[in-house]
Amino acid sequence: MAVDWMWGWQFDAACRGEDSSLFFAPNYFEKRDQKEGREAKAKALCARCPVREECLEYALQIHESHGIWGGLNEMERRQLLRERALRAG
Repeated sequence: MAVDWMWGWQFDAACRGEDSSLFFAPNYFEKRDQKEGREAKAKALCARCPVREECLEYALQIHESHGIWGGLNEMERRQLLRERALRAG
């Protein structure tokens, strides 16, 4: 599914207006429990988001390498891309 950034799905996102520090790692070393807690809060917002799928597909399409997008972190998105490539291949 191609995602068109200009359609404005981001205006309906549950994270709109939220603190972006929930979704992106800080500039300093983050302890594992801090990272897990931060990501859990971000993913909880994503879980109730009406445009979660659009957000995730956008991040996959542009190969976003940072942050929580569509309820998945960087490693989870890379894994999903690998799984899709295997299925397509």
